[in-house]
Amino acid sequence: MKQFLTTTAAVVMLAGMAMADGHRSEAPEGATVYIISPADGATVSNPVTVVFGLKGMGVAPAGTDVDDTGHHHLLINTDPADVNMNESLPATDQIVHFGGGQTEVTRELPVGTHTLRLLLGDMGHVPHDPPVMSEEITVTVE
Repeated sequence: MKQFLTTTAAVVMLAGMAMADGHRSEAPEGATVYIISPADGATVSNPVTVVFGLKGMGVAPAGTDVDDTGHHHLLINTDPADVNMNESLPATDQIVHFGGGQTEVTRELPVGTHTLRLLLGDMGHVPHDPPVMSEEITVTVE
């Protein structure tokens, strides 16, 4: 148990250092992230499963310092212009973190129309330079 706590503390410390120095990890040329499902314009019911896709990079948990990797963040009803790409992404109901390296999520969304977009973050949840961000899709939850 002590080894786990020490490792966890080191990961938190490293992630904090990445955020503090303002450095953004370089994204490889041609890297793309996209939503596999649901399809743009789909009408879905709860719970909604969103499957993430990534090309040109690998997925690694937050705190993992490996070149050309990152982890997913799902932007729900969020305009990317409102996201500070130079800082660690906040964890909110509209910016959902997948720091464990998850590549899909099943969650409840309120009935209505929603926009969804993926944004890859580095080990400290900071978007890459340039940002690796999907096209926005719209889904309607019945």
